[in-house]
Amino acid sequence: MITLTHRLLCLALFLGLSACGGSGGGDSVRIDEPEVRTYALGVNGYLWRASLDTLSFMPMDGIDGQSGTILTEWYVNPDVPTERLKVNVFVLDEALRADSLRVSVFREVAGPGGWNAAPLRAGTAERIEDAILTRAREIRIAVIEND
Repeated sequence: MITLTHRLLCLALFLGLSACGGSGGGDSVRIDEPEVRTYALGVNGYLWRASLDTLSFMPMDGIDGQSGTILTEWYVNPDVPTERLKVNVFVLDEALRADSLRVSVFREVAGPGGWNAAPLRAGTAERIEDAILTRAREIRIAVIEND
């Protein structure tokens, strides 16, 4: 059985990969260097943009570029209405490094009396971190190629 966690990770990876599509087509997004490098952020712009790209399918609760905080609202996959996830991303530094990123994921399942905390599959937060880091590298490469 495919769980909500699996679906979210697949969707996050799909969004990250599809966002780096080739040239052409009216729907492609141009990555503009000033947007990434000079936007008033207190954290790494590549990690920031990649985090927003990766989690773009989830409703956002709080976004603060100065502190590098992205908090999502609870997300319920329509295919699995008895589970929901919430993701918090913290971009901790201006460097484009793995230790500049921290992801926390929370899962709840519906039960008697409402939503109850439930364990995640091992490595869920790490897989989301990996998807964000991969997307950040793609954005950086695209910016360098456009120079």
